[in-house]
Amino acid sequence: MIPIEHKEAKYINPLARFVTVEAIALLIKVDITQIKYIRCWARVVLVVGVKFSRFVSYADLPPILAAEAPNTADIIRWRKRWNKNTRQAPQFWLEFYKQKFEQAVNVSQVYAWGQIVGVVKFGLSLVTVQKLRHFYSDTKAKLENVLLMAA
Repeated sequence: MIPIEHKEAKYINPLARFVTVEAIALLIKVDITQIKYIRCWARVVLVVGVKFSRFVSYADLPPILAAEAPNTADIIRWRKRWNKNTRQAPQFWLEFYKQKFEQAVNVSQVYAWGQIVGVVKFGLSLVTVQKLRHFYSDTKAKLENVLLMAA
């Protein structure tokens, strides 16, 4: 499912490039199949699904590989959002990046996801960073073993 831009919006949020169905499903704790459509509005994301509709902040969504890397302006937007709540990235980011490490098909993808985590680790708790490092090293070791076995 591809996010649908709101046709009447004159302004598209720069963080809209990080909107993915997987991230939104993890954030609102629903199955991906329950999401009917996603609309990216100027300030929020509208998620409509089976028997629910919900607004989501762009700043709650983690950066992804498929988009341009986060820049200073993105980091400022995230910090502003996080300062209103827990002063940290949302907890679901751990599960999101864990899934991305597990879905990686080669070591270079794992490395690329690790680079993204490195950019946003300032907003993650120490425990979360340690867990992500563990997932990173485990996944990398598994993929290297598969590569060695194939050779």
